[in-house]
Amino acid sequence: MTHEIAVIPGDGIGQEVIPAAVEVLEALDIDFEFVEADAGDAVLEETGEALPQETYDLAASADATLFGAAGDSAADVILPLREAVGSFVNIRPAKAYPGIDAVRPETDLVFLRENTEGVYAGLEDRLTQDVSTLTRVVTESASETLAEFACDYVSDADDHDGFTIVHKANVMRETDGLFRDTVKSVADDRGVDTDEVLMDAFATRVCLEPEQFDVVACPNLAGDVLSDLAAGLVGGLGLLPSANVGPERALFEPVHGTAPDIAGEGIANPAATIISAAMLLEYLGYEDESERVNEAVEVTLEEGPRTADLGGDASTEDVPEAIIERL
Repeated sequence: MTHEIAVIPGDGIGQEVIPAAVEVLEALDIDFEFVEADAGDAVLEETGEALPQETYDLAASADATLFGAAGDSAADVILPLREAVGSFVNIRPAKAYPGIDAVRPETDLVFLRENTEGVYAGLEDRLTQDVSTLTRVVTESASETLAEFACDYVSDADDHDGFTIVHKANVMRETDGLFRDTVKSVADDRGVDTDEVLMDAFATRVCLEPEQFDVVACPNLAGDVLSDLAAGLVGGLGLLPSANVGPERALFEPVHGTAPDIAGEGIANPAATIISAAMLLEYLGYEDESERVNEAVEVTLEEGPRTADLGGDASTEDVPEAIIERL
């Protein structure tokens, strides 16, 4: 069976790390058809659209999408792309790898971030020169969908006992209160254990004792910010992959962004993108191949070659070559 994979490098180092991930996927004995499309600042300047309709349509029809990063036009690219795949959850693992100089080498957790609403619903207004407003949207239906996914996620794995609900319901009583109550109710009905932590307390506790946490379910903005915080515990954003999962398709992307300060220099770390590609493999049912890629990445991170952000002097191209040799 042929799987169509939409490949959208985007801007900055996306142009370097996405080809590295595709190179690794091409080294596997899987029938993939890679179809490349444009999005981001460069195509906006050229065409007037940050996300051309044909790119949106490709993501909406492909079996999976591999996306790099977008610059100033990011909100006009990634939010519609997540909509194109019907994404309701953003999965962000934060794991410390052997051999990497991590602040907290015991860190190994996964964020399940609600991906459709909250303050990212786009309901902003400029009422006067002095006053701007932002409407935060939280629905019972979206919270239920995330909760069901979280329950399935921990139930399908042998190493997860339950999950933590992170929220700020003590202040945002109606919105985060609805989120917390809905997620907890679904988990209780499913017989899945949960605990809960206020998001500001979580920010402190995850830095001091990250081993307290395993799987974390949280609203949109909290998941965005707290997963980036966790990146600092494991060695940086260059090590964080992500998956945007919908009912029938999904989009995979590194968390790190365009990194304009090093774009074009050939030194960007492609690890997060390649781990995102491993998540793509697992999503499409290639669990063995996904595990092989993850293992090869871990050995490469531990033994080298490493890019400059991890204390080495390897080029971007050196990393996939080493990973492929170890597959």
